[in-house]
Amino acid sequence: MLIQETLRFLLTTLGGLLVLVLLMRFYLQLARAPHKHPFTQFVMAVTNFAVLPLRRRVPSWHGYDSASLLLALLVQLVVVALVLALNAMPYDFSSPQTWFGLLLLAILELFRQSLNLLSGAVIVQAILSWVSPYNALSPVLEALTRPYLKPFRAANVGGVDLSPLILLLIIQVIQMLPLRVLEGVFLTQLQLAV
Repeated sequence: MLIQETLRFLLTTLGGLLVLVLLMRFYLQLARAPHKHPFTQFVMAVTNFAVLPLRRRVPSWHGYDSASLLLALLVQLVVVALVLALNAMPYDFSSPQTWFGLLLLAILELFRQSLNLLSGAVIVQAILSWVSPYNALSPVLEALTRPYLKPFRAANVGGVDLSPLILLLIIQVIQMLPLRVLEGVFLTQLQLAV
């Protein structure tokens, strides 16, 4: 039992970190963040070992880095499958219905991780705007958060921009309600497939 908990923790932590870095690579390219920035170079260097070989087989789609996104999905699918395999409840991994449920859970988890990345970028950007407004990381964070903060930029009270707070509240509500309901539905589908 204790070994299973430890394995589950290691799988979710290490797999989650790899998925986060792969998603960061996708979103940095999507937001057209400065390519020569050291943070962008770090993300590229950390993920090149897996993305570049896959990119030879999976071309970009309409300018989107589909290899990074597909790799993030595959890693998340493996993590979800391995974590569920460690559970006491047996799952029928030979059933297509089980794999469909696992795929839906992996997509849901990718969306959750994307929201976590956005939350983290908004929080770091807000802190840096108070502490060090001309920080070298600011252009990357601005590129990542600008499309999401733009609709709320009118929320200015006494010269204080409240758009990060509004966006963080919306992200939390999305994670609390629809994502948890969908996760419950997908897990129920997996249990029915047994």
